Amino acid sequence: MGSGQVTDWQGKHVTVAGLGVSGVPAAKALHGLGAKVTVVNDGDDARAREQAAELEALGVTVRLGDGDTLPDGTELIVTAPGWKPDKPLFAAADAAGVPVWGDVELAWRLRKPGAADWLAVTGTNGKTTTVQMLASILEAAGLRTAAVGNIGVSLLDAVLGDEEYDVLAVELSSYQLHWAPSLRAHSAAVLNLAPDHLDWHGSMEAYAKDKGRIYEGNRVACVYNTADKATEDLVREADVEEGCRAVGFTLGTPVPSQLGVVEGLLVDRAFVENRQKNAQELAEVADVKPAAPHNIANALAAAALARAYGVPANAVREGLRNFTPDAHRIAHVADVDDVAYVDDSKATNTHAAQASLAAYDSVVWIAGGLAKGATFDELVAGAAQRLRGAVLIGRDRALIREALARHAPEVPVVDLGRTDTGAMLQAVQEARRLARPGDTVLLAPACASMDMFANYNKRGDAFAQAVRELGA
Repeated sequence: MGSGQVTDWQGKHVTVAGLGVSGVPAAKALHGLGAKVTVVNDGDDARAREQAAELEALGVTVRLGDGDTLPDGTELIVTAPGWKPDKPLFAAADAAGVPVWGDVELAWRLRKPGAADWLAVTGTNGKTTTVQMLASILEAAGLRTAAVGNIGVSLLDAVLGDEEYDVLAVELSSYQLHWAPSLRAHSAAVLNLAPDHLDWHGSMEAYAKDKGRIYEGNRVACVYNTADKATEDLVREADVEEGCRAVGFTLGTPVPSQLGVVEGLLVDRAFVENRQKNAQELAEVADVKPAAPHNIANALAAAALARAYGVPANAVREGLRNFTPDAHRIAHVADVDDVAYVDDSKATNTHAAQASLAAYDSVVWIAGGLAKGATFDELVAGAAQRLRGAVLIGRDRALIREALARHAPEVPVVDLGRTDTGAMLQAVQEARRLARPGDTVLLAPACASMDMFANYNKRGDAFAQAVRELGA
C-alpha cells in the first residue's frame, strides 16, 4: 500500500472510517473492486442505520457506534475528510503501520491510465466559486470537464464512472488535503489563508501546511494571491516538478508572471509570448458576476489555472460570462426605497465577511450566529468607516457587539435577543430603519448558522423572504 497505484484489491482488508457523503461511495467502490470492506462509524442514528442496511445488502460489514477501534486485519483505512487526525483509530493505525487515505487520495490512486488532469483549488474562502468559474471556462474551450471534489460530482464517481473527461476542476478542503499525501495536480491555486478549522488542525501552522500540500508535485503552475503573502510562502516551500512556475494574481497592474487588472480589463502577463513587454486581454471586469473585489480575484485565479492548461483567451471571457454564482454568495435580492439588500449568508467566517463588507461603501450590517472560536476586532476595525449601522442576531452576537463598542463606538447597533424564526424579519425591519438611500443592507454574518437555522442556505432564504415582505 505504498505510493504506487494499487491494481489488485481482491481480498484486501480495507476499513472505511465514517459513513456520510464520502464514506458510502468509497465503501461501494472498494467492495466493487473486490476488497473486504468494514465500515466503522461513531454514530448509530436512523440515517446511519439506513446507510448501513444499504451497504450490508451488498456484503459490506458495518460497525455502528464505535469509530475508535481498529478492526482486526486492517491493511488500509480510507477516512471521511472530517475525522480529526487525533482520533484513537488513527493512533492505532499508526502503531500497526496501517496507512490512512482520504477519499481524495483513494480517487487519485484509482484513476485509469491516461486519466484526466486535475486543476486543483483550495483556500479559506472562494473555493467553490473559483472551481465553478474554472469549469465554465474549460467548457467554453470545448473541453470535457466537471466541477468535482467538495462540490458537484463526487471525485470517486468522476474517476470510476463511464464519462470520459479531459480535465477536472477540483475543489479541495484542508481536511481532504491532509489525507491526500500522493496527490499531484497539473496546476493548483491557494486563494487565501485565514484562521479557520483550527479546532481540527490544532494550529494555524498545521492548517497552512495542509493547504500547501496542494502544490506538491505540480507540473505547470502554482497559482498564488499576491495580496496574501502566506500563499506565496507555500509556493516557495513546495517541492514541484522541474519547470513548474509560480504565477501570481493581483487586483492591481500585473508584473510579468502575473494576472491582474488594467483599466477595467482582466489581463494575463504569465502565459504570453515575451511577457516582459506583452499582456493578453482576457475579459472585462464587467464579465465577472458579481464584480466585487474578492470575486474578481476568484476569476483571476480560475483564469490562471485555465491558461496554465492552455485555454485560449476568448474561452476565459466566454466562460466568465456564462457563469452564474450559487445562491447566498453576495446575491442582490432587491432594492427597496433606494436601498440595496444583499444576501451573503455564505460569509460564515470573518475572512469572508471582510471581503463582502469591502465591496460596498455604506453598509447596514446584519451579523451574528455561531462564532466557532473567532474574534471580530480586526474585521470591525477594518470595516468601521463603511458601517451606517449594525443589527446583531444569534448566539454569539455579544462578541461582535463588544468589538463594535471598541472599534466603531459611533455606529448605532441593534441587538436582537430572539432566536425564533421571526428574528430575521425583525432584523431586516430594523436594518431598513437604519438605512439611508444609497446604502446597502448586507447579510454577511461572519458566523455559522446552526444556532438558529438548519444551514446558511436557510438563513439566506429567510433574509430574502423578509426583504420581499418589505417590498410588498
